[in-house]
Amino acid sequence: MTAPVRDWSTACPDWEDRIREGRSLIPDLPLFDAVADRALRIFKRLRVPDLIGTPTYGEVCEPWVFDFVRAIFGAYDPATRKRMIREFFLMVPKKNGKSAIAAGIMIVATILNERPEAELILIAETHTIAGITFRQCQGIIALDDGLSAILKVQAHIKTITHLTTGAILRILSADGDVVTGSKAAYILVDEAHVLGHKPKAGDLYVELMGGLASMQEGFFLEITTQSKVEPHGEFKRRIQRCRAVRDGTLALPILPVIYEFPREMQKSEAWRDPETWRLVNPNLERSVSIDYLRDEMTKAQIDGPDKLALFASQHLNVEIGLGLHSERWVGADYWAACGIDGIGGLTKMLERCDSAVIGGDLGGADDLASLCVMGRDRETRERLVWVRAWVHPDVLKKRQEIAPKLLDLAKTGDLIIEADMDRHVEDMVEICMTVEAAGLLPEENAIGLDAWGVAALLDALEEAGLPMTKVGAVGQGFKLNGAIKGMERRLLNRTMRHLNQPIMAWCIGNAKAESKGNNVLITKARAGVAKIDPLIATFNATILMDMNPEVAQPRVRFA
Repeated sequence: MTAPVRDWSTACPDWEDRIREGRSLIPDLPLFDAVADRALRIFKRLRVPDLIGTPTYGEVCEPWVFDFVRAIFGAYDPATRKRMIREFFLMVPKKNGKSAIAAGIMIVATILNERPEAELILIAETHTIAGITFRQCQGIIALDDGLSAILKVQAHIKTITHLTTGAILRILSADGDVVTGSKAAYILVDEAHVLGHKPKAGDLYVELMGGLASMQEGFFLEITTQSKVEPHGEFKRRIQRCRAVRDGTLALPILPVIYEFPREMQKSEAWRDPETWRLVNPNLERSVSIDYLRDEMTKAQIDGPDKLALFASQHLNVEIGLGLHSERWVGADYWAACGIDGIGGLTKMLERCDSAVIGGDLGGADDLASLCVMGRDRETRERLVWVRAWVHPDVLKKRQEIAPKLLDLAKTGDLIIEADMDRHVEDMVEICMTVEAAGLLPEENAIGLDAWGVAALLDALEEAGLPMTKVGAVGQGFKLNGAIKGMERRLLNRTMRHLNQPIMAWCIGNAKAESKGNNVLITKARAGVAKIDPLIATFNATILMDMNPEVAQPRVRFA
């Protein structure tokens, strides 16, 4: 008789209803109950070493933890020795017991493992982070005579050995250990948002998961809070994939358990109300108190928007969009609200305009060569902003901190990564001549450039037939003060709009405002690393648009 086919879909499309009602975020799964129940019995018996009185996990954990443990181990078919769900992703705010839960799960995996000399890995960006979970494992074993008899702890080399199977649980850190050719059967990634932002995190994940191809009983578990910065690189890819699986738009053997606010609550900033915090803090009044969170939010509100954003990301899993810091440019507070969808790209934007100007900032070999086309809507008189930037591939090596972000931006088309610098100039000329062909550039003060390093572009524009009377230099430094303050006011009253380009959100988040007398200077928040070149190009364009350019007759001629 043929066994019934089990549906292992991990989609949970009603997750928003579930989180509002405090129900489990794990969908109904056809778990192998005998394995799931045995694992849960062991897990509940373990003692928590860093709580007063060292209670058992069974005494202190909430039901959602038990559901998660059952799902991890109950997805293993003991008959075929094959795992139906291989990857697990848990995102829950700080102080909800992540490290303790992770340690308990890895101890249970060490006990239940059947493979001789199997390898179990705790990995994080640094040994310090990975060591937190290891110390929890060590403490669990020390509190149980039965475990101490079969699990040998060698604290000096951070390993735990099962004396019967020879399985070894050890820690790795991405900052020093080599994981090439990993053959680990069970892997825990702690604080995945930190590891996932490393420049070569994608390659690291491929190596880590390599062993699961031949050891189908194993699992890959990621436990994390939300990122402290705007998600990018491998972490962004992984969380987007997990959300797609959860929402039912992608089918993969991944179980995502993500404690985050429903979409509408995020948009309305309902997270500011403490009454909503229970939704994303499943251990509220267990391992984290509402009074503690209220106090932390009060301090964050006093310290400024950047600290408030950090509080929201770490304690409420609110994803940071526009990067904010204490010395941010005021315009950053209003930028997101000025975005408009539905315009399309540059050509569609130009069709709405009665005039346009171009600002440029080419910089050096280490910078983002940038152009901003700023048009004036013929109906509303609003200023419309579109940018593009170019960068040499060497910057990815020199500035590895931002390399994953640059690669993400390249996928949007806003950033062109190209080794041939002549191609940069050719692309810029094509954009300038597109606006000129539309009849939108004024006869004078049409293209404003930072005078440094623009000789090649000027030569190319002249060769393309653009009258040099349309091109001029724009003073930098304090001379941009009028544009800086003017943009602040236009963003505040929404008479400057933009096309929601991620590159501009990133650059504005990087901008640092410095007061010099009555002037405001915009510099990089982290000199040499963060990039603001497209923003400077936008300031240059603003200087020209403030001159109220007029053209005789726009002749937009786009197919």
